[in-house]
Amino acid sequence: MRTIDHTTTGSSTAVPGQAARAGVPTIPLPRASAQETVRTAAPTRVPSAVPSSASTGIADLLRGPVRPARVLMSGPAAVYLQVSTDRGSDVVGVLTSDAARLPLGCVLFRPSNGRPLVALPSGAPAEVGGGRIVVGDLIVRAAAWWDPQPRLPSPHPALLPEGVRQLRTTLYGEGVPHSAFTLPGLPAGPGGPLAALRGAVRRADLDAALRTAARLIGLGPGLTPAGDDVMAGTMAGLVLLRHPAAERFAAGVYSLAAGRTTELSRALLRHAAAGRVSGEYAAVLQGLVGERPLGPAIEGLLATGSTSGRAMALGLCTAIDLVDRTTRR
Repeated sequence: MRTIDHTTTGSSTAVPGQAARAGVPTIPLPRASAQETVRTAAPTRVPSAVPSSASTGIADLLRGPVRPARVLMSGPAAVYLQVSTDRGSDVVGVLTSDAARLPLGCVLFRPSNGRPLVALPSGAPAEVGGGRIVVGDLIVRAAAWWDPQPRLPSPHPALLPEGVRQLRTTLYGEGVPHSAFTLPGLPAGPGGPLAALRGAVRRADLDAALRTAARLIGLGPGLTPAGDDVMAGTMAGLVLLRHPAAERFAAGVYSLAAGRTTELSRALLRHAAAGRVSGEYAAVLQGLVGERPLGPAIEGLLATGSTSGRAMALGLCTAIDLVDRTTRR
C-alpha cells in the first residue's frame, strides 16, 4: 500500500515527512500554483457551425458520407474544394454573399468585407459530407437551400423580343455588330472560334457548333476560361429553353472537358449540362420572360468576374439564336 505524505511543502526542497523517513514511497502533490492553473484552464473551444444557403446541386455531396477534400483555391470571397467521389472528383464552393452565386456553392450570409473566409494554401485538407463542410477552422452547414435550375413559366417559354434586343445591345454595345464582339483571351478575326460559332448559329448547325466547342474548351486564362464560360452559357440556355438536341449537345461538350480545362470549370460545365446555373444567369432568363426587371439582371451578370459574366451572356445569346432558328426551320 502506497502512502501519501501530507507533510511535503510547496518549497523547492521539501522536508521529509514521517512516511519518507520510514522508507515508505511517497507521491508528491502538485504545487499550489499548478493546482490553480488546472482549476482555471479554459476548456478547448470547438468552433460553431456557420449557417449558409446551399445549392441543391450539391445536396448529394453535403448529405452524403464524409469525404476527404482539398483546397483548390481560396480568396476573400470564395473557397473552392475538390472532393473525392466514387466517380472521381467534384467541386464545391464556400461563397460570401457578394460572390457570384454559383450552382456548386454554399453561400454564407455575410459579405467578403466582413472576412468570414480565411486564406488557405492550395492542397490544404478539408472534409465534405455529413451535413457540413469543414475547411481549416471553418465549419459550414446548410441552414437553407436554393435551386440553381430556374423555373420558367412554360416548357417552351416565349422570350420578350424587346428583352432579347436589350440583352444583345448591352452585351455587344450600341451600334457594334455581333461579328465584332470579342472576349479577352480568345482569338478574334474570321478564323477564330467565336466567328466559327457564329457561322454555326447562322446555319442552325448544332454539329458545327459542337466542333467549335473543341476549339473553345480550356481556351483563355483563369479558373474558368472564357471559352468554357461561352460553352456553359450555350449548354444551359439550350437545356432550359428546351432545344430538341440540347441533351446531345451538352453531353458532347462535357465529354470534351476531361483533361482540357480546370477542375472548377469542368464541374460548372457538368452543372450547366443539367440546366443548373448561377443566380445571375438565372435572373437574366427570368427577366427575358417578364418575371423580374431585366436591366439590373443583365448588369449583374455582366459584372460577374473579369470575363465570365460576358462570356456566359454570349453563350445565352447563342442558345437563344439556335433555338429561334431551329424553331423557324
